[in-house]
Amino acid sequence: MGSLELVHGTYNSLVAFLFFYQGWLGWQIRRGRKSDGVLQINLIKRHRKFGPKLVLAGLVGFFSGPTLAYFDHGRIAAFPLHLAIGSVIGLLLISTFAVSKKIRFSQPDWRMTHFLLGLLILCLYLVQIFVGLGVLL
Repeated sequence: MGSLELVHGTYNSLVAFLFFYQGWLGWQIRRGRKSDGVLQINLIKRHRKFGPKLVLAGLVGFFSGPTLAYFDHGRIAAFPLHLAIGSVIGLLLISTFAVSKKIRFSQPDWRMTHFLLGLLILCLYLVQIFVGLGVLL
């Protein structure tokens, strides 16, 4: 199963990179809104269109991990720290998606919640990558 673990790690590293791209898009939208109030419609459309697909990709990557651990080691929690961080990331992905559906032009509270959840996801993805490298190496 070593090659499947490598595929899992590569896939999730790519997903993490795409989340950083998504975060960059969100930051550009936020910066434009805060500085000059100009809405960057193309960035907003790209951010909104790409987000749900990325959440789905993140959840697929998460569920593939315990599946591989079960087939390779006979139990889902073969790597408990990696599983715990992945579970938190999965819950945050679902929460961020749910919050994004509540964002309206006149309600900045949901935007701030979305922003903070996104930052937390990015930080945890970095930790998860390093923990995953420890599992692989």
